[in-house]
Amino acid sequence: MLSPALSPALSAAVLPQHTPLVAATRDGLVESVHYGSAVALDADGTTVAAAGDPLAPFYPRSSLKPLQAVAMVRAGLELPADLLALAAASHSGGAKHRQGALRILEQHSLSVSDFDNSRDLPYGAAEREGWLRNGGRSTQLTQNCSGKHAAMAATCAINGWPVKGYLDPSHPLQQLVATTVIELTGEEPLALSTDGCGTPLFSLTLPGMARAFGVIARSAADDDGSAEAAVGLAMQQHPDMVAGEGRDVTELMRLLPGSVAKDGFEGVQLVGLPDGSAVAVKISDGGDRARMPATVKLLAALGVDTAPLAGIATAPVLGGGQQVGLLHATDFLPQSVLSTPVNEAL
Repeated sequence: MLSPALSPALSAAVLPQHTPLVAATRDGLVESVHYGSAVALDADGTTVAAAGDPLAPFYPRSSLKPLQAVAMVRAGLELPADLLALAAASHSGGAKHRQGALRILEQHSLSVSDFDNSRDLPYGAAEREGWLRNGGRSTQLTQNCSGKHAAMAATCAINGWPVKGYLDPSHPLQQLVATTVIELTGEEPLALSTDGCGTPLFSLTLPGMARAFGVIARSAADDDGSAEAAVGLAMQQHPDMVAGEGRDVTELMRLLPGSVAKDGFEGVQLVGLPDGSAVAVKISDGGDRARMPATVKLLAALGVDTAPLAGIATAPVLGGGQQVGLLHATDFLPQSVLSTPVNEAL
């Protein structure tokens, strides 16, 4: 039985005031609705569009990984671009992802036994099926955060910090990560927890996370030699390492040059753009399928030509193997916002 601290009584008054962002229709009838909150910031950090309750604290989950990677680069981590992208990844668990994590470890005389992350099967559907078909089981290496954990262990080795216990919030690495998150988001964490892989997790707001991704993407565009630029460029150059083939985050970065995108469990999506503008989405029910339709809608509010993103902005609803409906964003933004001229630079 959960302690009172883990199972608090929730009243409607304390719940985030989310709004309908995405709906699934079947033969003209609305079958399902995903509520959530969203925000779009311009290059100056001004809110261009918002829906729901964007200031409600939320856990960014794996969308924190690029910020964690920035902290590690600041601490002296040097990796080829593909492996740095893997350090910021929720990878699908394919051979190149597993081998990449091992390469990071080998460069610093480490092994999988130095990992402190949880065990899991590969995250990607095809990768998971192939792994199981060959007799594979849940491991720390196939868990989708293994690239980040390899990089964290390596950063400890570089600095002479203890590798054992590197996930403890009091560890020098995690102290540096916390400081970096506060700097990039411009926010003090509103609550602390533990992510699914065991890493310290901070509760922030959608504008704070959008601000951080805008900084990373603009630094990459300027190629200014900063840790933010290194991480952003690595993700842009190797989007397949950030997620995997067939993943919408990989497709978005390929279709929208200059963008830096990262998803997170429980319906989180962040995208930074080269001019420093950014969008952030949180789906209230954690529905993964609703992230991208809402995100593409927000990108349109920033003047992005979203026509190339049509394939990831919606998804068919099937009946008997035939399309009978559609998953798509609701009209959660005013038409005046969506009529913003297209930013040709994006």
